[in-house]
Amino acid sequence: MELTFLGTAGPRGWPQPFCTCASCLGCTGSAVREPSCVLVDGTLLIDCGPEPAHAAARAARPLTGVRHLLLTGPAEAAPLGWLPAAGLDAVAAPSGPPAGLPAPTAGGPPWQTVAPGDEFELGAHRIRVLPGGSPGRVAYAVTGAEGARLLYIPSSLLAPEADTARAWADGRPYDAVLLDVVAWPERLAALRREGAVTESTDVLAVHLSHEAPPGEELTRRLAAWGARAVADGGVVHLGSDPGGRPARPHRTLILGGARSGKSAEAERRLAAVPDVVYVATGGTREGDPEWAERIETHRERRPAGWSTAESTDLAGLIAGAAAPLLIDCLSLWLTAVMDECGAWDDATWAAGGREAVRARVDELAAALRSCRVPLVAVSNEVGSGVVPATASGRRYRDELGRLNAAVAEESDEVLLVVAGQVLTLRGLPRKPRHARA
Repeated sequence: MELTFLGTAGPRGWPQPFCTCASCLGCTGSAVREPSCVLVDGTLLIDCGPEPAHAAARAARPLTGVRHLLLTGPAEAAPLGWLPAAGLDAVAAPSGPPAGLPAPTAGGPPWQTVAPGDEFELGAHRIRVLPGGSPGRVAYAVTGAEGARLLYIPSSLLAPEADTARAWADGRPYDAVLLDVVAWPERLAALRREGAVTESTDVLAVHLSHEAPPGEELTRRLAAWGARAVADGGVVHLGSDPGGRPARPHRTLILGGARSGKSAEAERRLAAVPDVVYVATGGTREGDPEWAERIETHRERRPAGWSTAESTDLAGLIAGAAAPLLIDCLSLWLTAVMDECGAWDDATWAAGGREAVRARVDELAAALRSCRVPLVAVSNEVGSGVVPATASGRRYRDELGRLNAAVAEESDEVLLVVAGQVLTLRGLPRKPRHARA
């Protein structure tokens, strides 16, 4: 199955007309995206922009072979001024034809109003109509002549529901899924949970808009979710295009100062993954309402399907992990380890506390080296701050620096978050030093 992306943006395109946000002003040249529109095997068009023929000409894929159009939303909202001249054999949409469109007898295309549960054939393609995730919209599952399977999900302003993902799944993985993964990575997580998306599925981002990060940040974020975006005019051949898929980091370390956004970035990176275990190393603090408020804020931000583990035995958790892990954070873990080892006291530190703390760090690094599940760890970057006034404070700063360096050495990707902006210190592709099972 051949997919030609005539557009990959939301209904208003990217940049949006007359928008002066930083994302839109920086979107120029080949980064400009038209409303999402996908040409399947040169004969089937899914959604459309105002000038699909021009978009197809820019992609060197003329629309002369197109016979069918699938619309995911109300026909009244689609720019269909070009439709009478196209000579299509059929149009399928969740609503009837818009006013003013010629009837089939007057040169207009035959119109088919569809609803979730409908199944029919359009040429060589088998179409299954699915819920769209919001009122008045539908999704489409398309099966090609050679059996390749595509799921196209429309854009939506509504939060995803688990029941919708179950309706999209049918017990078999799709070869490609096209959806607005930036706005709703939870939908991708739900599809993975239902088995509709596996490691062999090509996840392609569409309906992009200025809410998405521009440039390399978009590529990096999508790669963390196992997804990618192609430029307008891009062509993807299902089943024969593995080289275009992004490498997904296996172990990621996210550093940052206080309130830098590092925890939010860590949670965002795993938002498209089901059944994450959130490893909380800070514990509880009796009689500290401000700390309790912080913990509650973190809990409310996490997806409902995540579970929580509170422990300082990170090496043991990693060794026995069967689901992705988010560790937040290593700096609090080090505090607890130094408590357990009596390392705050100068005499205890000199009499074996140093060796005990560093043995725990070495144990953690070894566990990371053999980790079998995706893992994201968060830690504070304190080396650029004021030198602590006490010996114990300086000791903690130094040991945290050693801990961060040890974890970074075992990580495929290392990020630094400053004022909510993500800087890549080490990124993929990187040849792994250690074999993975």
